[in-house]
Amino acid sequence: MAALRYAGLDDTDSEDELPPGWEERTTKDGWVYYANHTEEKTQWEHPKTGKRKRVAGDLPYGWEQESDENGQVFFVDHINKRTTYLDPRLAFTVDDNPTKPTTRQRYDGSTTAMEILQGRDFSGRVVLVTGANSGIGLSEPEDLE
Repeated sequence: MAALRYAGLDDTDSEDELPPGWEERTTKDGWVYYANHTEEKTQWEHPKTGKRKRVAGDLPYGWEQESDENGQVFFVDHINKRTTYLDPRLAFTVDDNPTKPTTRQRYDGSTTAMEILQGRDFSGRVVLVTGANSGIGLSEPEDLE
């Protein structure tokens, strides 16, 4: 904990909250990166959790993505007639998990939907849930991707 305090990373109560001097940004294709304004550096991993993230899905209704004359991406909210450099999809990021789990997972009747969906992006997919009265049962990890 002393190392986190020394690095200025202990003053928040949420692990996803950024330390002072940091900003969360997105690339044009939806990958999240982090800008450290104190050291003038960027990185793909969250400074506290070490996780990589990406935004899930399309922009909300009424929003549009544009680029200014310097190539900087900004977002236009046509409904409220505002512009911002902050991607509105940042509230709905998903963890990028490049490694596939090697063990089988067992879901039963007490498993919640949120436990199954944690960290998975089903944008643009149709999902069929079976066994609604007795649990989902045994599933291979690749079946959930």
